[in-house]
Amino acid sequence: MTAVMTGHGRVVVLYGGESAEREVSLKSGAEVIAALERAGVAPIGFDPAEQGGLAGLEALAPDRVFIALHGRGGEDGTLQGALELLGIPYTGSGVLASALGMDKQRTKLVWQALGLPTPESVMLGPDADWAAVVERLGLPLIVKPVHEGSTLGITIVDSAEALAAAYRDAVRFDARVMAERFIRGEEYTVSLLGDRVLPAIRVEVPSGFYDYEAKYLSDETLYHLPCGLAEDEERCLAALCREAFEAIGCTGWGRVDVMRDAQGRFWLLEVNTVPGMTDHSLVPQAAAHAGIDFDALVMRILDTAGRD
Repeated sequence: MTAVMTGHGRVVVLYGGESAEREVSLKSGAEVIAALERAGVAPIGFDPAEQGGLAGLEALAPDRVFIALHGRGGEDGTLQGALELLGIPYTGSGVLASALGMDKQRTKLVWQALGLPTPESVMLGPDADWAAVVERLGLPLIVKPVHEGSTLGITIVDSAEALAAAYRDAVRFDARVMAERFIRGEEYTVSLLGDRVLPAIRVEVPSGFYDYEAKYLSDETLYHLPCGLAEDEERCLAALCREAFEAIGCTGWGRVDVMRDAQGRFWLLEVNTVPGMTDHSLVPQAAAHAGIDFDALVMRILDTAGRD
């Protein structure tokens, strides 16, 4: 099968893979493939976990790759580096930004070095002094795998005793685990598309925790668009998220997640270089509010492949 739209050539959509986010990636990829087909492109869907890995991809001789692989092996710079070596243009951020963005702790180090607001954190290990961690960060706090997305392995901790159990849960997903100061307040997410910052979304979860179920399965999660901020506050949030995005070296498209505390201060949590593209996903919602429907969004993202 070959692509029929002049200017795009043979387009391969990479999705699935072997990360803990495989199921979400399969959904994202299916939505992207359907949108490309509606736009007149004849994409080839490719799951590296089932179709021969990079050797199978190279055999397809793609002119462009649309990356819909979430998590490790798709979003962490390894795939981007391989595509660079193969000379195949791809969507989204490059090698360095993808690797940094996947590493929550090193992302924080960059932001901190530039004076950007992000909650304090410490790395955890099996012999950590749990009481000292609590004394430093306070309670509650958040335990996170450093290299996972979709809130997999994340726990809100209310006691030193629970901290050890949360670490053991997180280490199932990643050998590197961090604890982060908990910011009590409202959660926002800001999507970026090319040179444009899309409208912010305020996420409201009845349970109080935007976990995997709330993100992808629940119909009770509320997405407020407009987000409810005053115009000048949303401008400040947009500027902060653009600065945070560019600080990591991100390009093309992505998403930055932020908390706002009771004093009205914004705190950067993480950057997503290959956000979800499912029916519950945030980038498509923000784009739609800005007048960009899903098919147009997918085509704009595809056009980031091959840019300098």
